[in-house]
Amino acid sequence: MKKVIEVEDLCCKRCAERAEKKLLLLDGVSGAKANYKKNIVFVETTLPDSVLTQAIELAGFLVKCIRPRKGIFG
Repeated sequence: MKKVIEVEDLCCKRCAERAEKKLLLLDGVSGAKANYKKNIVFVETTLPDSVLTQAIELAGFLVKCIRPRKGIFG
Protein backbone atom coordinates (compact mmCIF):
# COMPACT_ATOMS: atom_id res chain seq x y z
CA MET A 1 0.00 0.00 0.00
CA LYS A 2 1.24 3.46 -0.87
CA LYS A 3 1.06 6.04 1.90
CA VAL A 4 1.93 9.68 2.47
CA ILE A 5 3.51 10.68 5.78
CA GLU A 6 3.23 14.36 6.65
CA VAL A 7 6.22 15.33 8.79
CA GLU A 8 7.23 18.46 10.68
CA ASP A 9 10.63 20.09 10.14
CA LEU A 10 12.16 18.35 7.14
CA CYS A 11 14.38 21.37 6.69
CA CYS A 12 16.93 20.15 4.14
CA LYS A 13 17.96 17.37 1.79
CA ARG A 14 19.97 15.60 4.51
CA CYS A 15 16.94 15.49 6.81
CA ALA A 16 14.85 14.02 4.00
CA GLU A 17 17.52 11.38 3.32
CA ARG A 18 17.69 10.49 7.02
CA ALA A 19 13.92 9.89 7.12
CA GLU A 20 14.07 7.81 3.92
CA LYS A 21 16.92 5.64 5.21
CA LYS A 22 15.19 5.01 8.54
CA LEU A 23 12.07 3.78 6.73
CA LEU A 24 13.99 1.68 4.21
CA LEU A 25 15.67 -0.22 7.06
CA LEU A 26 12.29 -1.65 8.06
CA ASP A 27 11.21 -5.04 6.77
CA GLY A 28 7.97 -4.42 4.91
CA VAL A 29 8.99 -1.13 3.29
CA SER A 30 9.74 -1.50 -0.40
CA GLY A 31 10.25 2.18 -1.19
CA ALA A 32 10.51 5.61 0.43
CA LYS A 33 10.99 9.06 -1.07
CA ALA A 34 10.98 12.26 0.96
CA ASN A 35 10.26 15.79 -0.26
CA TYR A 36 11.69 18.27 2.24
CA LYS A 37 10.13 21.28 0.53
CA LYS A 38 6.63 19.88 1.14
CA ASN A 39 7.45 18.08 4.43
CA ILE A 40 6.15 14.75 3.17
CA VAL A 41 7.46 11.23 2.72
CA PHE A 42 5.98 8.86 0.16
CA VAL A 43 6.29 5.24 1.25
CA GLU A 44 5.27 1.87 -0.17
CA THR A 45 4.72 -0.56 2.68
CA THR A 46 2.73 -3.35 4.27
CA LEU A 47 3.40 -2.07 7.80
CA PRO A 48 0.87 -0.41 10.12
CA ASP A 49 0.97 3.35 10.68
CA SER A 50 2.24 2.96 14.25
CA VAL A 51 5.47 1.31 13.04
CA LEU A 52 6.02 4.03 10.45
CA THR A 53 5.41 6.75 13.04
CA GLN A 54 7.91 5.16 15.41
CA ALA A 55 10.58 4.97 12.69
CA ILE A 56 10.12 8.63 11.71
CA GLU A 57 10.23 9.71 15.35
CA LEU A 58 13.44 7.72 15.88
CA ALA A 59 14.91 9.70 12.97
CA GLY A 60 14.13 12.86 14.97
CA PHE A 61 10.96 14.14 13.33
CA LEU A 62 7.33 14.60 14.37
CA VAL A 63 4.60 12.91 12.32
CA LYS A 64 1.54 15.09 11.66
CA CYS A 65 -0.50 12.39 9.91
CA ILE A 66 -0.33 9.33 7.69
CA ARG A 67 -2.80 8.92 4.87
CA PRO A 68 -3.23 6.62 1.88
CA ARG A 69 -1.67 7.89 -1.32
CA LYS A 70 -4.16 8.30 -4.13
CA GLY A 71 -2.95 8.08 -7.70
CA ILE A 72 -4.31 10.02 -10.62
CA PHE A 73 -6.50 7.05 -11.54
CA GLY A 74 -8.15 6.61 -8.17
